Amino acid sequence: MNIPTDLKYTKDHEWIKFEDDVATIGITDFAQGELGDIVYVEIETLNDNLSAEDVFGSVEAVKTVSDLFMPVSGEVIEINEALEDNPEIVNEDPYGSGWMVKVKCNKPIESEDLLDAEAYKALVT
Repeated sequence: MNIPTDLKYTKDHEWIKFEDDVATIGITDFAQGELGDIVYVEIETLNDNLSAEDVFGSVEAVKTVSDLFMPVSGEVIEINEALEDNPEIVNEDPYGSGWMVKVKCNKPIESEDLLDAEAYKALVT
């Protein structure tokens, strides 16, 4: 299981990467593995201001549908449109081309509530 040390994580299995006040968000390798083959990603929150823990979309796998939760508050400024036609990218490269949204953070201080790689690994193993 891949858990990059340069990212932050949530207990809901999202990862987040900060670059100044913009955060890139996706689901972890553990999450995609648990879901199985992802067949559809639905994100309709572009330009929406969401609070931490709000649902920003959903992922549909062969056997289940799972909500996606915001790790931080902010405005969704970009959605990974490649996932519309190729949702399997999330299975193939969850930390790279399988990212889901980019968010302009309203309250970067919330990042203190996120897990580092070591804490996330302890959660899932």
